[in-house]
Amino acid sequence: MRLFGRLLYRSNAGALICALLSLQLLHAQTQEPSRQDPAEVLRVFTDLVQTDVMVFDKQGQFVKGLKKEDFELKIDGKVKPISFFETITSGTVNEELQLAAARGEARARLTGGSPAPLDRGRPIYFYIDDFHMELPNVLNTQKLIRNFIDKQMGQNDEVAIAAASGQIGFLSQLTDNKLVLRTAVDRLSYRPYSARDFESPRMTEYQASLISNNDRDVTAYFVDQIIAMNPGITRETAERMVQSRANMILSSAANVTSNTLAGLQSLVRSANKISGRKLVFFISDGFLLENRNTHTRERLRRITSAAARSGVVIYSLDARGLMPSFSDGTTEPQFDPMGRLARTAGGELTAFQDGLNALAYDTGGKAFFNSNSMEPAVKRAIDETATYYLLAWKPEPASTGSGKFHRIEVRIAGRPDLSVQVRRGFFDVEPEPAANPAVTKSKKTQPTANQSQAEFQKLITALYPEREIPVSLSANFVNTPDKGDLLFATTLVPTQFLTFKPVDGKNTARVSLIGVIYDEKGDVIDRFAKQVTLSAKTNQRSDESLVFTYPANLKPGLYQVRVAARDDASGKAGSARAWTIVPKVSSGEFTLSSVLLGTRAQPSVGSASVDPVGFSATDLLVSNRFSADDFLRFIVFVYNAAPGSNGSKPDLAIQIQVVRDDQPVVTVPLKKLSLDNADDLKRIPYAAEVSLSGLRSGRYVLHISVLDRIAKTSATQQTRFEVH
Repeated sequence: MRLFGRLLYRSNAGALICALLSLQLLHAQTQEPSRQDPAEVLRVFTDLVQTDVMVFDKQGQFVKGLKKEDFELKIDGKVKPISFFETITSGTVNEELQLAAARGEARARLTGGSPAPLDRGRPIYFYIDDFHMELPNVLNTQKLIRNFIDKQMGQNDEVAIAAASGQIGFLSQLTDNKLVLRTAVDRLSYRPYSARDFESPRMTEYQASLISNNDRDVTAYFVDQIIAMNPGITRETAERMVQSRANMILSSAANVTSNTLAGLQSLVRSANKISGRKLVFFISDGFLLENRNTHTRERLRRITSAAARSGVVIYSLDARGLMPSFSDGTTEPQFDPMGRLARTAGGELTAFQDGLNALAYDTGGKAFFNSNSMEPAVKRAIDETATYYLLAWKPEPASTGSGKFHRIEVRIAGRPDLSVQVRRGFFDVEPEPAANPAVTKSKKTQPTANQSQAEFQKLITALYPEREIPVSLSANFVNTPDKGDLLFATTLVPTQFLTFKPVDGKNTARVSLIGVIYDEKGDVIDRFAKQVTLSAKTNQRSDESLVFTYPANLKPGLYQVRVAARDDASGKAGSARAWTIVPKVSSGEFTLSSVLLGTRAQPSVGSASVDPVGFSATDLLVSNRFSADDFLRFIVFVYNAAPGSNGSKPDLAIQIQVVRDDQPVVTVPLKKLSLDNADDLKRIPYAAEVSLSGLRSGRYVLHISVLDRIAKTSATQQTRFEVH
């Protein structure tokens, strides 16, 4: 492993910035790793149906080494032969291929004929039921997720944070960017909610539920209170008043619970665009499952079925922690000398936990209650779901598409001491409604220009990127003396996915590009569109890509760039997105630019020596993918270093690390930056290169840390890259 580095003089820095503005064809790696898999994890309109299973012993340890013959599978109570069996580790490249094999799909269909991603990591979702959460528990949930981001999130994991109320908004996206995740957590705030009215005596949601279910003690208590406050009223009238009041409270609560579960169902269903198993943490103070004013149980079955199709496992966390009682110092005391309310109060805690337990149990997960620390539960869930057994079977032809909910049962034959966690069922996939064949054919074969453009535009706003064409995107920030803060959005489109047709004796392809820049609120800050015509001698250009860079002047803040590219001849398209932050350079903040990556191919034996840090236009990479014999080059700009006393130059030191799986594999000791030839001390460029010959294939992170010894402050920047 070798690293060369030095200050990059202004002439070289200017050449690099000019290179960022170019539009050209250049040799580059063509695919950015992606989780997206257009195939569902569970299908009933194909040869096999599959589900994932976890088996634990009495100590809670995953039981390894089980074989297909150890499992007994029942669908709707009938024993089914297991057609496919495999042990799978979550977040590995093999997981994606094994799931495809269980569906009977060809590998080429799954990967698009391109290299499979390495070290994929795991998709993890936090869904916060802020409709049913008190302020202290909101704060505890924020602390939980922050600790997860800082201490438990793996290098290649992707995390999404969503709230039932939608208050996190645009930041509720699956990402590996920890700054975005921390910003999302900061948006979480207390949303006051109480399913009660302002009448006296106070009636809780639980008490209203008991009244709705004709509980005699609770009903009699409230009837007696109304009669006492309204002399002369009949008991029958008082009972109607109590029932009406209870129904109003339950109706209000039902709307809130329906919104919570609808949001969760939407999240689970959308996760089928992501390959592999997904872990969802549902965090709540609990909700009532038995409510005649809502179809909660039916909603739970639909969530269970969606989880089966999307490969989702839900782990529920009760955010309240230890709950000795539902009463506290702020609760209005109720005069109840006969103890009628006290006799029923013992079931309140369990009633509010039933929904959490059902969500977890029915989706193959687990519920954690009565603990003041949720961190161990999160760690345990991540460990438990790291490995699973995949079972697949042939569905019954007669029931396929019937809309029936099929129940799944799995047990280990002859081992009653083992516990099995598996999803409890799924609905058949219902066929699409019949359509007018003529209209359908017309729409499929002759889409209008407006329809085609609208579908193309949808790629920008879609929840997940489209990978039909593996578009790559880099969003880099630099500050220049004449243009100020600039964000460079560079899009790479591999030409082997384009359709070349003969035009005037040349093979020609036409590509449409669109892009949008959003701020952290989801507001559109800038947009661009470009049509590019490419000509080539042959349509086999596997080593070349179209690269387009769009520069934008932006204020300091957090931004997301989204781009989409469409091959106009075939209609195939792809999209990509990237986050970046524009720091406060103009206000004097000590900070760094983005890390700009490039490459230099290893020279052949006997060649002349090569300048280790000279960049050129064709050195720049967008996909950040390197071969093992490459030299990774990078450049970073240091802004607003503090001058020394009496006008002396800044005193800066830099440290470089290459990290894999959160462990450093290359560490360059802290070294002083030589500024002898620096012209602009407010914008100090530094460049270096790393030989990749000693690195195994996989994903890495390049960390850059710069220490300002005079100001006693530091700045860090990082970027991801892959060696294959």
